Amino acid sequence: MMTSPRTRPPAGNLLATGVPPLDAAEAERLARAHFGLAVTARPLTGERDSNFLVTDADGRRFVLKLGNPAEERAVIDFQTRALQHARSRDPRLPLPQPVPARDGALMVDIPGPSGARVLRILSYLDGLPLPEAPCSPAQRRAIGALLVRLDAALADFTHPAADHALLWDLQQAAKVRELFAHLPAGRDHGLPRRFLDAFEAHALPALPGLRRQVIHNDANPHNLLVARDAPEVVTGLIDFGDMVRAPLVQELAVAAAYQLLDEGHPLAGAADVVAGFAQGMALEAEELAVLFDLIATRLVLIVAIGGWRAARYPDNAAYILRNNAAAWAGLERLAALTRDEARAFLAAAARGDSP
Repeated sequence: MMTSPRTRPPAGNLLATGVPPLDAAEAERLARAHFGLAVTARPLTGERDSNFLVTDADGRRFVLKLGNPAEERAVIDFQTRALQHARSRDPRLPLPQPVPARDGALMVDIPGPSGARVLRILSYLDGLPLPEAPCSPAQRRAIGALLVRLDAALADFTHPAADHALLWDLQQAAKVRELFAHLPAGRDHGLPRRFLDAFEAHALPALPGLRRQVIHNDANPHNLLVARDAPEVVTGLIDFGDMVRAPLVQELAVAAAYQLLDEGHPLAGAADVVAGFAQGMALEAEELAVLFDLIATRLVLIVAIGGWRAARYPDNAAYILRNNAAAWAGLERLAALTRDEARAFLAAAARGDSP
């Protein structure tokens, strides 16, 4: 049965709950009242939270986040404590850090007509957003290397909310089939169906047997920062809102899916990320066996969830669909490969062999 743009999504109602309005003046008031910060606020885009860049009189910058009322407090606590834990294990990791409120708390409950929302302030990371920087193989390898450091730091992190349901979790990918009704006209709807079928046949049964831990799960270009004068150097990873406990290889697959190139081998860009990751942490044969399926399925999530949410929230469609054109192009190029060809290419990259 077709789902309407107003239907609840198949994995919880978080993505079905719009971002309640919050203006800059109210953000400034909240920062002053709860964190003792006199700031000016500028709104930032976001998928499900109200986000502001706030700056004090000394020029110090922070990010104020007021969570979605549908977001469970335990999940926000999970994200916040993961940031602290990762930095405790690797203090040089370029991650935002929570700023304590006046009473020392890292999260403040703010009542509202749609339910309580969690207020946080995080440190601001300087750098050039990856979409604005020139790309290179060295940059892509650096992304893989940074994710290895993060995952090593999170390897022993546990939290009661780590297994929360999240539609952006590849383990839940089969559920987005319900959202295919919202795929745009003029696109080959057979592509996402084909790759999701392959995921269900080959990858999904293997996932329970793979290495598992808490992962960032969203190293897309908009969450990565690089040095302005050295764009091959990654200076920051932000937005831990999609964290989940999942197969470790899922971390790599998500990042690699956003690094596909328009020329050359369809997986050349992804292979650079794989090489950078594998240089710091060897991939197991079972992980390599499903890596291609996971990369392609992340693209399926992008087009399926994006199409559904853009229909639901047309005013925010530009933000929601910012990765969709590249995802459709990636699916079209990956369709030219057989699974065996793709797996062999990625395995060679993981070994450090030149493609």
